[in-house]
Amino acid sequence: MRRPPIPRQLRRDVLVEAGHRCAIPTCRQPTVEIAHIIPWEKVKKHTFDNLIALCPNCHRRVHKGEIDRKALKQYKANLSILNGRYCDIERRVLSYFAEHPHESQIKLPGGLDIFLMYLLKDGYLKKIQGQENVFVWAGNFGPQWYELTPKGRKFIQKWLSGKKLS
Repeated sequence: MRRPPIPRQLRRDVLVEAGHRCAIPTCRQPTVEIAHIIPWEKVKKHTFDNLIALCPNCHRRVHKGEIDRKALKQYKANLSILNGRYCDIERRVLSYFAEHPHESQIKLPGGLDIFLMYLLKDGYLKKIQGQENVFVWAGNFGPQWYELTPKGRKFIQKWLSGKKLS
């Protein structure tokens, strides 16, 4: 049986899930291909749960056996958790701390607590006291500092190492 192309909408859904970047959090290259977690030759179908966005280098590493199927399944599951629980701004904050492992604080425009709600509620991020939002003349809130908590650091380490997120 000849392999049919992956339907356009399915490709789009997989790319959107990964933010049009490699799904492996330590890579995140923007040039991506759609890969099957369990090879198409075994399943003979294209399904969202079995497809993942990978850069060409990581895709080759999968075929060489350097990245195993179990890891791909975990990366896929972690994407689902991150996308289902956290909004774009929250994922960007997590990515910032992932890319800057020695940083523990981030300065953001004030008034963003509603957009950081789940990072704050889950205890991964906290507002730095004494840096409360200050109302300024233009009706904007002044900047607010947030700190990555030890729990937040552990979450990022689990995410980057491909361990199961909860």
